[in-house]
Amino acid sequence: MKKLLNNVDQVVEDMLNGMAAAHSTYLRRLQNTTVLVRKQSPVNGKVGIVSGGGSGHEPAHGGFVGKGMLDAAVAGEVFTSPTPDQVFEAIKAVDGGKGVLLVIKNYTGDVMNFEMAAEMAEAEGINVQQVVVNDDVAVEDSSFTSGRRGIAGTVFVHKIAGAAAESGADLDEVKETAEKVIHHVKSMGMSLSPCIVPAAGTPGFELAENEMEIGTGIHGEPGVERTSILSSKETARLLFDKVQDDLHLQKGDRAAVLINGLGSTPLMEQYVFTSDVKEILDEHGIETADVIVGEWMTSLEMAGISLTLLKLTPDLEEKLFAEADTPAMKRFAK
Repeated sequence: MKKLLNNVDQVVEDMLNGMAAAHSTYLRRLQNTTVLVRKQSPVNGKVGIVSGGGSGHEPAHGGFVGKGMLDAAVAGEVFTSPTPDQVFEAIKAVDGGKGVLLVIKNYTGDVMNFEMAAEMAEAEGINVQQVVVNDDVAVEDSSFTSGRRGIAGTVFVHKIAGAAAESGADLDEVKETAEKVIHHVKSMGMSLSPCIVPAAGTPGFELAENEMEIGTGIHGEPGVERTSILSSKETARLLFDKVQDDLHLQKGDRAAVLINGLGSTPLMEQYVFTSDVKEILDEHGIETADVIVGEWMTSLEMAGISLTLLKLTPDLEEKLFAEADTPAMKRFAK
């Protein structure tokens, strides 16, 4: 598989240097770490928010470092959790005196390592709380998780918890906001082709030319079924129905929609899929407050897409549209 790299053992190092160079007005790299922090960190008197995970999901998570979202993102090796000491460095760097919230996707290594880092920080007197995102309705357990996986719905947690922190809310309030988003957000994805971890150089799984996988994880974990290629409308209906079975949106509810390309899905196809999702939401009488389309949490060069729906309440909607300014996402109040 052709890849534009220098050394597969240095790919994360080189990527972080590139992100710091490209987005120097937003963020900086902590020396001798895999941590990207907000340009001016810590922000005194504000709850710090730290997230992260294995590399290969860009723009997650470094692309969400900035005003109104994350204060730091910690990168692990490709599809590998960052180590506790790296997370600890991030916590220390963003603690502005009001504590730090860790936003963790539900993968065994991430949960364990972030929890260890929290214990290290608390031993030094830093107040740390955490939330675990588990928005993927596809499967209950996988090779990477106990319980449901955390996928693109994490972006809504970053955005809304980030708005709460930016407004001056205390740590308990920011955590409560994040937990409310987690309760109200559900996602499911599919793939048309596999991803290839640089160090392996071969596909993580195989799909025939006429096959697609429903419910694939962002590391190439197996989904719930393998089927012949479906149309965009059929795929949108299938993913929506699975998400709706969990979210139970009612006629008149307001929802935010996040359409996430997994790395090799052209925007043309993402917009076709978006049109189909909007048609289904209209059929159900669900009001769409916002539709966000693009690549938010990718899986290297996997072709595929995921659908995330967030059931909105007035307070969540207000925070969703609060000002944010990061390399990957700019949101401003209506």
